[in-house]
Amino acid sequence: MAVDELDTRILRLLIEQPRTSVREYARILGVARGTLQARLDRLERTGVITGSGPVLSPAALGHPVLAFVHIEVTQGHLDDVGDALAAVPEIIEAFSITGGGDLLTRVAARDNAHLEDVIQRLIRLPGVVRTRTEVALRERVAHRLLPLVEAVGRAARKP
Repeated sequence: MAVDELDTRILRLLIEQPRTSVREYARILGVARGTLQARLDRLERTGVITGSGPVLSPAALGHPVLAFVHIEVTQGHLDDVGDALAAVPEIIEAFSITGGGDLLTRVAARDNAHLEDVIQRLIRLPGVVRTRTEVALRERVAHRLLPLVEAVGRAARKP
């Protein structure tokens, strides 16, 4: 989907001021409220905007240990293991990947002992061959999309 300069400005506002009203966004951008709403609807319909809920901190929820667990799966069991991962509350995300392993999960744990318990639970899932875990020491770049949005907007302006 093509994102133009106005879309980029809208997305920037949504990221920087997520609790602002549509009316206020329209005022800030200098566009009609209906125009802004139509743009927001299109951005949602095309999958550019995928949610609007709060961003939560696992650490503030008592799970400060972040780890990435690579899971190797028996051939033909990827969907089954993927479905089983959804039942593990400590798994924040899971992706099918290429390279070393079949799945990559992001896991939040209370402490290292809890992380080990989660890993042992994963190892016992039918179809899991082995796991490899990497513990995050410090976040160097927080989850962000604004630089990407701005790059897409700049590319849209080029002739």
